[in-house]
Amino acid sequence: MKAVLYETFAQAPKLVTLPDPDPEPHGVVLKVEATGVCRSDWHGWMGHDPDITLPHVPGHELAGTVLATGRDVRRWKKGDRVTVPFVGGCGACPECHAGHQQVCENQFQPGFTHWGSFAEFVGIHQADLNLVALPETMGFATAASLGCRFATSFRGVVDQGRVSAGEWVAVHGCGGVGLSAIMIANAVGAQVVAIDITDDKLALARDLGAVATVNAATEADVAEAVVEITGGGAHLSIDALGHPVTCFNSIQNLRRRGRHVQIGLMLADHATPKVPMARVIGWELEILGSHGMQAHRYGAMLDMVRSGKLAPDRLVGKEISLEESIAALTQMDRFEGVGATVVTRF
Repeated sequence: MKAVLYETFAQAPKLVTLPDPDPEPHGVVLKVEATGVCRSDWHGWMGHDPDITLPHVPGHELAGTVLATGRDVRRWKKGDRVTVPFVGGCGACPECHAGHQQVCENQFQPGFTHWGSFAEFVGIHQADLNLVALPETMGFATAASLGCRFATSFRGVVDQGRVSAGEWVAVHGCGGVGLSAIMIANAVGAQVVAIDITDDKLALARDLGAVATVNAATEADVAEAVVEITGGGAHLSIDALGHPVTCFNSIQNLRRRGRHVQIGLMLADHATPKVPMARVIGWELEILGSHGMQAHRYGAMLDMVRSGKLAPDRLVGKEISLEESIAALTQMDRFEGVGATVVTRF
């Protein structure tokens, strides 16, 4: 198969030919029809993720068709159109038994714990537990964004954030995760303030339902600006980027008893951000993490897509080739793209 491979962290990957994967007894091999280029892949390529063993094939936002199944797989057959959460469960640990596959004690992540989807084919473990059937009307480019950005945002806003209609929601960072969160919060009736450093992303945030925007590149005090817009602070605030500044601002702009959800990864030098702990205690603020979404929760999200309340296709930006994914991956830290960049040509 053709695949993108890197043998050294932070050194340019190469387009190479590798052996095709075989399905495990409990797994499947997918023909990759689309795969997103995500900042998490950039973190992995930079060497920030201890699960990665070199040489490595990145890629974890994927959609495709089942090509081959293991002998123990019962729910899936060749040709099925599927996606998969970026965190897969083992099915045997206490967290999986409780339905919390997103924090499985023995979790797997394509593109991190094993070779990922920047390739023509990818192997997926525990297929009966972790695969998600796609609606026939959903294109693969749109579906590829569900496994990480959109599904992660859905759980962050709905399950972890417990958003309610009429609440104020602040979203810090208008990349793929942030734009997804804006669309989802708007769909359930919340009032969204979008924060970013570029006007084109803020314009798209307004198109997706944000009622107000703050340009953090020109605003002297982002948190105070959000407090003023919301008349006292956000009920729910989300750091969709993952940076000490956005994390601090997201907590600082909450009203009393507000909820901060950290979705953006905080790795390497950013792993221990400054937190206004006196305010967390005095105002009884909640600080919550959000790490993907279980396969069994996709139904609620896909129902909202079918009804037209959510339109993840609007978040797809450029569609590129597998070869072009190398430049897209290595330049992720420039934050130049609007919407999700998706590989659709292999």
